[in-house]
Amino acid sequence: MNRSATHIVTEFVLLGFPGCWEVQIFLFSLFLVVYALTLVGNGAIICAVKWDPRLYTPMYFLLGNFAFLEIWYVSSTVPNMLVNILSKTKAISFSGCFLQFYFFFSLGTAECLFLAVMAYDRYQAICHPLHYPIIMTWRLCGTLVSLCWLIGFLGYPIPIFFISQLPFCGPNIFDHFLCDMDSLMALSCAPAPITEFIFYTQSSLVLFFTIMYILRSYTLLLRAVLQIPSTAGRRKAFSTCGSHLTVVSLFYGTVMVMYVSPTYGISALMQKILTLVYSIMTPFLNPLIYSLCNKDMKLALRNVLFERRISQNS
Repeated sequence: MNRSATHIVTEFVLLGFPGCWEVQIFLFSLFLVVYALTLVGNGAIICAVKWDPRLYTPMYFLLGNFAFLEIWYVSSTVPNMLVNILSKTKAISFSGCFLQFYFFFSLGTAECLFLAVMAYDRYQAICHPLHYPIIMTWRLCGTLVSLCWLIGFLGYPIPIFFISQLPFCGPNIFDHFLCDMDSLMALSCAPAPITEFIFYTQSSLVLFFTIMYILRSYTLLLRAVLQIPSTAGRRKAFSTCGSHLTVVSLFYGTVMVMYVSPTYGISALMQKILTLVYSIMTPFLNPLIYSLCNKDMKLALRNVLFERRISQNS
């Protein structure tokens, strides 16, 4: 296969979700509303953490950065999906496909790392409350956040570059709404077992080590919570951890089904739905989960929205 074959395919076709024009309009409206609410909800969390002095703690600093990450994560797929729904050709350029592929997996990796860091923060706060202010300094928080972003974005350029150099000589149709590893490798004209092995090993290691660390942290945390003598203390501890554990379960549950369990028995439609859950619905539900399960965040969001409304009226 000569190198000129790589230029035969200049764009890919993303089939997205099947249906007549009325169904496409409904899906467009639905995803547009979900996307807008996701931006507003996560943006409100960022503003609350920035403007409310009561939230100047490591836990809410991490939550604000996580909300910022969620905005970018959902933006890596939804805008192109909205354009694709209304498009007749449903095409995405070669470079656009690989850019989406890179940002989607880099931001997803950063999300796994953020969830592990947030579990570490909750573990220190509940299991070592007296040493918590000494351990979770602002310097450490800033370092952990920076590492999440750096590891997420520096881990994939090389394997994705080598995948982009593979020959793609047709067909160029994805039965999906985004560019992912399985679809690209299925359309490649030449096998790349080493690149494929490196990519999947790297992704699997990130998933495995982060989920194992989160499970270990919550096992120790649960043991510490059950030793708290007062019911009010146990309830407060569970309320601070319940929102994070809910997000972890929702995100990792669907990701594990997609990338760890065998996908040959899962239909293309079900794969799209599972991808929707962890890539779009999780960022959409995060503000609701954190505001409903956390009294401080709920009060801060109320105060921020109320004060902004008063300032606008005055």
